[in-house]
Amino acid sequence: MNTAIVNVKVDPKIKKQAQKVAQTLGFSLSSLINAYLRQFVRDRTVGFSDVRLELTPYAKRMLKQTQKDFKDGNVQTFTPDEYLAHLDTMITNEENRDKGRTTSKV
Repeated sequence: MNTAIVNVKVDPKIKKQAQKVAQTLGFSLSSLINAYLRQFVRDRTVGFSDVRLELTPYAKRMLKQTQKDFKDGNVQTFTPDEYLAHLDTMITNEENRDKGRTTSKV
């Protein structure tokens, strides 16, 4: 079988634990990783069951600001149609501002 070598940095403790579990199940760690990669290519999905997702620092700041704005009453609510109309107005205003900047007086 034609093979390629892949080097991956892994915590040594995790590697040893994974090797023990694989051996207990009757597999080599290499065969399990190969099976995972085949599944990844076939399904084009990544699945982890015990992963805790963490917000980025930027997302945390934006969430805090949004919570503060909501608490302070600095929010607007829209129906879907009202929101689309609001966006149209914002786009029109921006286009008008851009036209004013590009107009040169001769």
